[in-house]
Amino acid sequence: MILTFFHDLIRSIILGIVEGITEWLPISSTGHLIIIEELIGYISSDAFMEMFDVVIQLGAILAVVVIYFKKLNPFDREKTQVEKTNTINLWIKVIIACIPAAVIGLLLDDWLEEHLFNSTVVAIALIVYGVAFIVIENRRNRDSIKCKNLDKMPLQTAVGIGLFQVLALIPGTSRSGSTIIGGLLLGTTRYVATEFTFFLAIPVMLGASLLKLVKFGLPSFYELVMLIVGMFVSFVVSVLAIKFLLSYIKKNNFKIFGYYRIALGIIVLIYFNLIR
Repeated sequence: MILTFFHDLIRSIILGIVEGITEWLPISSTGHLIIIEELIGYISSDAFMEMFDVVIQLGAILAVVVIYFKKLNPFDREKTQVEKTNTINLWIKVIIACIPAAVIGLLLDDWLEEHLFNSTVVAIALIVYGVAFIVIENRRNRDSIKCKNLDKMPLQTAVGIGLFQVLALIPGTSRSGSTIIGGLLLGTTRYVATEFTFFLAIPVMLGASLLKLVKFGLPSFYELVMLIVGMFVSFVVSVLAIKFLLSYIKKNNFKIFGYYRIALGIIVLIYFNLIR
């Protein structure tokens, strides 16, 4: 029993690390978790792991809230009235942009799990979006950039990015990957697209986590410990991953993530269809 506990504890830590890195980099947390869980095994049961993979995102969400607390807080006394208004407008854009994914996700949650959560779909999505990143970056020029300030992002641009977020319901696409691609295609800078992606994650991932908890029911004390460990590790690693990505895109484009996605997609296809 003690040995099992330590094995599961290590699994929780590893999965928390993977979630913290891959949730924010546009490389698909689902794709990576599928591979890692195949290699290190499951904790408790299949049903618990299905819930665990989603709920540890709460740790990742908390990282965004902590890093951007001042920017996201419309009641900050140090803010001017204009800054408070900008914050409220930002939240309005985030909430409206999340509606399409929330509605379709609720309606199709069970169908998506039954038909699309498999290695082949994940691999194809990894490759397709990897190619998309490379093509978009190659064709991108200064004239295509229309939104350089998140506070001045038009509502229609926010809604458009929200529609791209619907594509993230397909496993392997990456929620951050879908919304960043949407932002780039709609004329935002890399930095604006990335920050808006972070903020969109708060209501979407919170809702998805609560839905999984309700469907799974109350976890056992043992499962709860593993879940808390995974969320804590995810939080710590997410803080580092977010700061790395924001620093990276100031001087670089997203093509490296495109190449990585293509390579990973090919590995997933080969492993699950030819080796496993």
